Amino acid sequence: MKIALIGYGKMGKAIEAIALEKNKKAGKDIYEIALKIDIDNRHLITTEELSQVDVAIEFTSPNTAIDNIHWCFDANVPIVVGTTGWTQQLSTIQQYAAENNKAFLFAPNYSIGVNIFFEINRQLANIMNDYDDYNIDMLEVHHTEKKDAPSGTALFAALDILKRVKRKDQWRNYASDNSGTLSIISERTPDVPGTHVVRYTSPIDDIELKHTAHNRTGFASGALLAAEWLVGKKGYYSMEDVLGFNQEEK
Repeated sequence: MKIALIGYGKMGKAIEAIALEKNKKAGKDIYEIALKIDIDNRHLITTEELSQVDVAIEFTSPNTAIDNIHWCFDANVPIVVGTTGWTQQLSTIQQYAAENNKAFLFAPNYSIGVNIFFEINRQLANIMNDYDDYNIDMLEVHHTEKKDAPSGTALFAALDILKRVKRKDQWRNYASDNSGTLSIISERTPDVPGTHVVRYTSPIDDIELKHTAHNRTGFASGALLAAEWLVGKKGYYSMEDVLGFNQEEK
């Protein structure tokens, strides 16, 4: 499987390392990193060159993600996108992919553990909708190089809660006393890959759902899994599709 890495920073290099390790364990080249594209050589790569790969994995920045997605669409290359901070345009990209038979997969986080966290978060929110005594807030902690706040992972989890808990109708990226607001507190600390906490608090007790990443390996291996799964498909997908979770309330 020929892969184009669009964005050859920490995530791109982690994905490459996992692909090479899997090749070593298999004793053959399952994955080939055919293109390594970053800000320095992006202008040198033609659409024709890009079209020779089986799939692209994109981890860049919010201001370049849309162009990279359309570049892959033009080359008829399936694309797995991990960049966050641009998702106000996600519905437009989803619609374009569906109407033009393009293969597009987006997740705010590709870690299998995080996607299990998402699924449990949805189920817990469905239950807690009936228990008004519990307030809900969220905490996310990331490294100081993180460009967006709240994180895409936190925002994704928050939107899932807002769909299910009627007493919450908006989110804000600060502590709020408004009973209808879901507060998301963002903290930036050196060398933290990512921690996310959903908290239900009442005068009687608290319930916490927490995911802590120890390194980037989970994100990278999940992105590689998603890329392999996407090859040969058309339309818009998410990690819920890759992992076979129920799509009825997506």
